[in-house]
Amino acid sequence: PLCMCLDLCVQRCCVELYVAVIYPQDPVLRMGSNLTASCWVHSDLGIHASSLFWTLNGQQLPSSLYRVLSPTNLSVTLAGLNASRQTSGDNLVCHNHKGHILAGSCLYIGMPPEKPVNLTCWSRNTKDLTCSWAPGGKGETNISTQYTLKYKPRTHNTWYGKEKECEDYTHVQPYSCSITRDLHLFTPYEIWVEATNQLGQATSDVITLDILDVVTTDPPSGVTVSRVGQLEDQLSVRWEAPPALKDFLFQAKYQIRYRLEDSQDWKVMDDVGNQTSCRLAGLRPGTVYFVQVRCNPVGIYGSRKAGIWSDWSHPTAASTPHSERMLSGSCDSKSSADSNSTLRRELKQFFGWVRKHAYGCSSMSMKLYDQWRVLMQKSHKARNQVGKHHQSRDKTTHIRHVADAILFCNRSCLLT
Repeated sequence: PLCMCLDLCVQRCCVELYVAVIYPQDPVLRMGSNLTASCWVHSDLGIHASSLFWTLNGQQLPSSLYRVLSPTNLSVTLAGLNASRQTSGDNLVCHNHKGHILAGSCLYIGMPPEKPVNLTCWSRNTKDLTCSWAPGGKGETNISTQYTLKYKPRTHNTWYGKEKECEDYTHVQPYSCSITRDLHLFTPYEIWVEATNQLGQATSDVITLDILDVVTTDPPSGVTVSRVGQLEDQLSVRWEAPPALKDFLFQAKYQIRYRLEDSQDWKVMDDVGNQTSCRLAGLRPGTVYFVQVRCNPVGIYGSRKAGIWSDWSHPTAASTPHSERMLSGSCDSKSSADSNSTLRRELKQFFGWVRKHAYGCSSMSMKLYDQWRVLMQKSHKARNQVGKHHQSRDKTTHIRHVADAILFCNRSCLLT
């Protein structure tokens, strides 16, 4: 009795006495190569080879490509084969004159893999080691290609033990694998990737690393953004160190970035250091800002590597207060010379304040700065009320420019 069998490629016929056979069966071929395939039919069927025809992926091939080799054998020659449309192969099928399928074969046409590149590894909180890479060349072999991440540890300057293979390839990111067990700190590892298919094999460059040199962490937690009193051009940002590293000895480094509500352009503050709070200055009054923070666990357990930045925290929003000048609708009627004179006078006044209350600019705290700002704003507000029809200029604008100019010379992100 006749039974029909299915595989990934085509429907095939299989009987105790065969109906037809295609040779070669399921060949793997390099792109651009030629192929001659033969369809043999059983002589008891009474089918002559000249009545047969071929299809490739459902399209009938021209008879000019055929050759009758015997009454029961019809060949077809394909030149300059293109890459397979899918990794499951191309369907080459032999039909009788009524179009019924007699036999089929899968053609796997592609290229051998090239050397994998851009092998990079990182450890999430020292609990695992994840590596990613990119296929070499154009990246597509057009046939099934297996990538294997391999590694082995070293001790006492000698590579030891049998090489191991990474097993967890379940990540959403393609071409990556996570090693989740049998990892040791303070131990260098040799890591590489092997790419293999039926046409060849290629191996990436070998990298050597210690897990402590590639540690990254979760984003900082508890990020809050708040106003600094009524200072219309500043916001205070506070956060907590990543909890997963609370028991580790390391010197964290942080970055802040912020943007306007209606903009996608982020401004990054690189000089935050290891503080867990920061003052953003020079902002627009009455404006909503989005703020994010990220962490770099620099020098964990004495590592000398630069560390790897975490992802950014979720955006946190806050708005600066509205400026009194903006609300009053006042305008500037003073000349440029008068403005410069006011600026020089307030610079002199500010340095006098510092000499009286601090031991130099480097030791002046943010509390002292805020006190001076508030004092000067009150002073100028009173003077403006006395001569308001001659003093339409809001002098607190000059004061703010003076103070911020001095503080920005030191750093644009004012640490508390």
